[in-house]
Amino acid sequence: MSIGLTGGIASGKSSVARAFEVLGIEWVDADDTAREVVAPGEPALADIVARHGKEILDEHGELNRRALRERVFADETERRWLEGVIHPRVRKRLLEHMARMAQGPAPYHLVVVPLLFEAGLSEIVDRRLVIDVPESLQIERTASRDGVTEAQAQAIVDAQLPREERLARADDVIDNSGDLEALKRQVAELDEKYRRLAKE
Repeated sequence: MSIGLTGGIASGKSSVARAFEVLGIEWVDADDTAREVVAPGEPALADIVARHGKEILDEHGELNRRALRERVFADETERRWLEGVIHPRVRKRLLEHMARMAQGPAPYHLVVVPLLFEAGLSEIVDRRLVIDVPESLQIERTASRDGVTEAQAQAIVDAQLPREERLARADDVIDNSGDLEALKRQVAELDEKYRRLAKE
């Protein structure tokens, strides 16, 4: 069984995935997969350089993600173009990772996808788990974690699916506005539920 784990930026998706990992559950992160598909030598990176020029690369010839982010979040057309380049390649690579994890000992695995619904990836998983926090907390965490302004953090939040819509599409929800113990408790409850469902 595959669980699509999603949530807005800075909702704590990785923290939740690590809490499941402690319980023996494997996971793959679409952000890591997205980094794989734009690594030097990958066709997606060549496409991005062809459109934006070599100044989009850092001194090591790797994608300067911050520079690219600033361009695409300021321009809807560029953001959609970039998604068209990256999303199909990420989807293909995620399916390869999922096939590998399905051979493992655990009864289910996690696929961490920030844009699970936006990228049309919710149909490749069996259940959808949304990590939820108030928008004000997302903006605060994003600004401090990524070193961006509150306005830039707000633009990233605005580009994602509205919180209400994400919650409406969820099969399961974890409220990550509390402390680590509250998070671990919710993860343990869901782990029991998922193990039970995987047997059915």
